[in-house]
Amino acid sequence: MEKSTIGHNRLCTQKSNYDSLDDSDPKSYSDSCSGRYIYVHDLPQRFNDLLVENCTGLYRFYDMCPFLTNSGFGFQVVENPEGIISGWNWFATHQFLLEVIFRTRMNNYECLTNDSSLASAIFVPYYGGLDVARYLWDYNISRDSLGADLVKWLRKKPEWKILWGRDHFFVSGRIGWDFRRHVDNDNGWGSNLMSLPESMNMTMVTIESSAWSNEFAIPYPTHFHPSSETELIEWQNKMRKRKRHYLFSFAGAPRPFLQDSIRSEIINHCLGSKRLCKLLDCDSGPNKCDNPVEVIKVFQDSVFCLQPPGDSYTRRSAFDSIVAGCIPVFFHPGSAYAQYEWHLPNDYATYSVFIPGNLVKNGNISINETLLQVPNDKITSMREEVIKLIPKIIYANPKSKLESFEDAFDIAIKGVLARIEKVRKEIREGKDPGIDFAEPNWRLRFSRMGQKDWSPFF
Repeated sequence: MEKSTIGHNRLCTQKSNYDSLDDSDPKSYSDSCSGRYIYVHDLPQRFNDLLVENCTGLYRFYDMCPFLTNSGFGFQVVENPEGIISGWNWFATHQFLLEVIFRTRMNNYECLTNDSSLASAIFVPYYGGLDVARYLWDYNISRDSLGADLVKWLRKKPEWKILWGRDHFFVSGRIGWDFRRHVDNDNGWGSNLMSLPESMNMTMVTIESSAWSNEFAIPYPTHFHPSSETELIEWQNKMRKRKRHYLFSFAGAPRPFLQDSIRSEIINHCLGSKRLCKLLDCDSGPNKCDNPVEVIKVFQDSVFCLQPPGDSYTRRSAFDSIVAGCIPVFFHPGSAYAQYEWHLPNDYATYSVFIPGNLVKNGNISINETLLQVPNDKITSMREEVIKLIPKIIYANPKSKLESFEDAFDIAIKGVLARIEKVRKEIREGKDPGIDFAEPNWRLRFSRMGQKDWSPFF
């Protein structure tokens, strides 16, 4: 019988919570995990561990095995001759390994339980992103098989029948659209996992959501994984004091095969801005954009960091720029404002600049003139907001605990628990919990986030 080998449902039982309480104080018997218990399904290994064991076949373009070291953080970055980064908590972290990182953190979550009746949420530790990545460029039936087996396995479990999966969630290290191929479309992109009836009842947490309301985006993994509050605070202070020599920068390559891409225009703006802009070219020679030190060096030296869409709306670079204290400049609301509702402020103007990409594409706006018009006091307040965001968008070392800060994992767990509690509340009130649970509606998403209606951009 296949069993998972990684940290099955480590307990945060009521007994362990009471061990350190004062017996003389009746109030101390409150359960600190009440409303926060999570039960982890013990999936057969083929849904997670065996995928990792066969890491050489996970991606057609290069070997993923080195990136899977250190529980998904990748190897430590030690070549740092100019002192660009600090400490031993920088890693060559792959942008698509969120599910491995998240599962490792879940194994250290303080409120795990083996009693599913106590659980407020149920975690499904399926490596869906690693699974689908094997087949993204090969349109064969195998790309759907493991996801179909997963929902078949889940619906047989007694935990599924309690809320028919609406208390279940899983995490993916790829974008939502990689799982949204229609069930009867054999030639489309990605798997059909999220088009299956059972998946419509689950919540998917991923690096980029689509319009569907049962998807929630959380930050891409960055290269910074601090192991103490001291290291985090020291880094924030270093970014506050950093002298920035460029008005703006761009790290990336053109996308000539994408008709609506503004990458080429942005590169031309940068090259034409002389000393105002620093370009980190990811399309020539050794790819410096794969080197955390090179990326952070450029972003540290920049006031603004340009973040146009890439192959999809979002990119990891936006979070790298925040880590470096660089104010992100977005050109489409799908790159941040329609995403990350648990992690980024709704008032996007407090931490970023928005320039409509179509105006750049048509030559109707100058990037450097737009950024030169931002007052210095506004820049100062925006940078401070960006630096305050750093704890919220990084995944701390699982061996440590940030006592005074919540990191991206902590915030995601709170968001999932709140969503599932809303479902239970609707049931108690006699409402149908299925209404708006899984709807493909950008306008609904913006309404839920309390934002302006960005739907004309989609």
